[in-house]
Amino acid sequence: MARQKLGQHFLSDAGWREQIARAIHVSPNGIDIGPQRSSEEYCWIEVGAGHGEMTQHLLRGNAPVYAVELDPPLINRLNKLAAKNPNLTVIPGNVLQTDLRAISAGRRIRLYGNLPYYITSPILHHFFSFAELIDEIHIVIQEEVAERLAALPGSKSYGYLSVATQFYARPELDLQIPRTAFDPPPQVASALVSMRLPGANAALALPDGEAFLEFVKTCFAQKRKTLINNFRSALPPAQTRAILQSLQFREDARAEQLSVPQLAALFNAISSTKSAAGPDNPT
Repeated sequence: MARQKLGQHFLSDAGWREQIARAIHVSPNGIDIGPQRSSEEYCWIEVGAGHGEMTQHLLRGNAPVYAVELDPPLINRLNKLAAKNPNLTVIPGNVLQTDLRAISAGRRIRLYGNLPYYITSPILHHFFSFAELIDEIHIVIQEEVAERLAALPGSKSYGYLSVATQFYARPELDLQIPRTAFDPPPQVASALVSMRLPGANAALALPDGEAFLEFVKTCFAQKRKTLINNFRSALPPAQTRAILQSLQFREDARAEQLSVPQLAALFNAISSTKSAAGPDNPT
């Protein structure tokens, strides 16, 4: 039985499980176009393994599979599956407190998860903290959130989460999944999003990615305000205007109009301005 407080919606439809398996290249009926690594070089980590519906697809390869699950009754069921499959290890616990580096033990990581919709963003940020170890992330999430991850600048869905995701990964919306594919059905439609790593960060080579993302939060703090107004407490409008002009951005530019590389260029320009001002001559 699903536990509502854990946001459990089990993928009960076998047909949709097969479609997902094909999309993430773990079905014998699909074509594997993912990174070509031997099973000794990578592992699968499944988040919220549930009854093991998708775990059994992941086990079709020879790579180790680590199933992370919080719910004790489901852990017991997964342990029975592990007894029959030597390449399956069950990891009891909360994914937000799980050390992916320790689990992978030097292998590259491929992640799959049917995520609780109410904590999708914290889980993604946890994944990204191990970004240098990960080749792929495949997650089933609320469709509206999926659209935000892959949104382009200027679109209604583009925001901080879009930038953070695209900084670390290259997201694609693979499948739209109806409510009826789950038991119990969620109240919203779902989608499978696949992300290949690295993302824009590989080309940008920013010295401090976390500082950049904090800057992006400021940019989107008042999404409909211009950047000049959003930065008013930190920089005089005239100084922000000069920086925007130097980058050939519009003076009335808003964060939602700028791509990840453009936001990175703005971050570097403002950081340089503040560094040049020095602690005794603040901007």
